[in-house]
Amino acid sequence: MTWSLSSDVEFYFACAVLLIGVVGTAGNALILYALVASKQHKKHVLIVNQNATDLFSSFFLVVTYALKLCNIHLTGALGYWLCMMLLGESLIWFGSNASFVNLAAIAVDRYLRVVHPIWSRKRLRPWMIHSAIAFSWLVGIVYNVALVFKTSAVMNGICYSYVFFDSDASRMATGIFHVLFFYVIILVICIFCYGRILVTIRRQARVMSGHSAAAGPSTAPTHQSNQIHSNVIKMMILVCTFFAVTQLLINAYIAMLAVDRDITFVDARYYVSVFLSFLYTTTNPFIYATKFDPVRQILKGMIRCRKNSTQPTDDRGNAETRRRAVRKVNESNVDEINVKF
Repeated sequence: MTWSLSSDVEFYFACAVLLIGVVGTAGNALILYALVASKQHKKHVLIVNQNATDLFSSFFLVVTYALKLCNIHLTGALGYWLCMMLLGESLIWFGSNASFVNLAAIAVDRYLRVVHPIWSRKRLRPWMIHSAIAFSWLVGIVYNVALVFKTSAVMNGICYSYVFFDSDASRMATGIFHVLFFYVIILVICIFCYGRILVTIRRQARVMSGHSAAAGPSTAPTHQSNQIHSNVIKMMILVCTFFAVTQLLINAYIAMLAVDRDITFVDARYYVSVFLSFLYTTTNPFIYATKFDPVRQILKGMIRCRKNSTQPTDDRGNAETRRRAVRKVNESNVDEINVKF
């Protein structure tokens, strides 16, 4: 097909979305490996799930936009299912919406452990954490499956997704619900939880500083544990901040779709908002790599292993060069002795 100016712009933005999906897939896969290798997958189950949901959505972002750029003509049952599952972007938002819900679950978990430590030690059980993980995936899957199958269809070989609402009221209610549930409420939970956490940590720091001089070196292990806990909280606050900034545009676009039926769902504005939205999932691995000590140590170890793996070849090459030089010197000495003799 011949691309017009607007189609060219949309094509390049779609390519940018595909590229950021590749980076997000590679980064989240690497961090997920580092979490498992550092044995942190048992201690920070919700953070592992955060990376898993981001990896899932980034991978299917690559698959979906690669298919979109191929401009496939959809026919039959295969075309229908490609529209519902891939070209309609439902698999992408399975992972993304699960990631947003899981982000709130992490905030609540940290809030209970820091602000209510006694209650959390007595009442908080592993099955509750695993239930929160299952709930995040369930919300992402059920919401998007119900929405995409109800509002999408294949017409003339083209997939039209999130278009066919029963009425304008249904369209508006869906858009408002999405913005409130997957952005506003998540953001309110994170602000409340981490705000209370910061207040509690500062109060505890003042108390610890008052007792540290009298207690002596016996408080060192407790201080180290608190420092690790504080680093995790700082990391998650940074993640939540990126979530608030990068998800703002796409939620504003969804709100516009809810109130104005004349807006085309997929255009250049949509691709820009998707790009910024997945900038969040792409940035998360770099935050973990720089702020989470166990992950950083594993990544540093991988870099050292690569350097050490190239070191022996250099040493062998240098040793071989030295042996050749010594051999030449010995041969020249022998020649001199023979001449004198």
